[in-house]
Amino acid sequence: MPELPEVETTLRGIEPHLQNQRIARVEVRDPRLRWPVPDEVQLAEGQIITALRRRGKYILIELERGGLLLHLGMTGSLRILTESRIPEKHDHVDISLENGVYLRFNDPRRFGAFLWTGDALGQHALIRKLGPEPLSAAFTADYLYECSRSRTVAVKNFIMNGHIVVGVGNIYASEALFMAGIHPNRAAGRISRQRYQGLVDAIRDVLSRAIAQGGTTLRDFSDSDGMPGYFAQELLVYDRAGAACFQCASPVRQKVIGQRSSYFCSTCQR
Repeated sequence: MPELPEVETTLRGIEPHLQNQRIARVEVRDPRLRWPVPDEVQLAEGQIITALRRRGKYILIELERGGLLLHLGMTGSLRILTESRIPEKHDHVDISLENGVYLRFNDPRRFGAFLWTGDALGQHALIRKLGPEPLSAAFTADYLYECSRSRTVAVKNFIMNGHIVVGVGNIYASEALFMAGIHPNRAAGRISRQRYQGLVDAIRDVLSRAIAQGGTTLRDFSDSDGMPGYFAQELLVYDRAGAACFQCASPVRQKVIGQRSSYFCSTCQR
């Protein structure tokens, strides 16, 4: 599943092609996504795209009146086409611009979303209760510490909860906890403010580097396959079960926490 850095890379790839352009047509070939694509998306036709931004793993396309809310789900991608092309099997939605450019939404497993709202995008039911962005000033050690008091949930599940902080997915949660030296199964309420500072720093660091890496891997989505560049740096623990820890040479362990595979070093992480 695309995580926050990949969604941010996608946004940066498509934004220059869409910003301030007028939508000529929205063509829905198959509305059967995670939620059915509503007929109201046609209301975007004739409107100018005034802004594009990301909120968690959602891409928000703001219009003069209302806007579109997109999610890539498990396998979704967005592709910029500079000329009309015959759609393939999983090309479910096209946004055609007056200048001849197309934005094509592809999703083989149909877990993505392509939704409309006539209100402010930030007030959409899927958006308004989300936690702060991990790279924003609102995401601090004090905030995590206060939110975690009396919580017995594993800290990995805690930081992956979108109501606490958005966009910290499975890969980057495992990496950040390793960098902070915190065991992923440790109760969130049993972590000190000081250790949360280390975790905040680690989350910011790993996400910032992943965004930078993705941005240099694929800067232009025009006529590409629409897939963002993934974090090319060698991951420290994720998907390295049985391999030697880079810090202490103990074997990296794997355990299912909250129905997700978690990777950690039981020597370095407490």
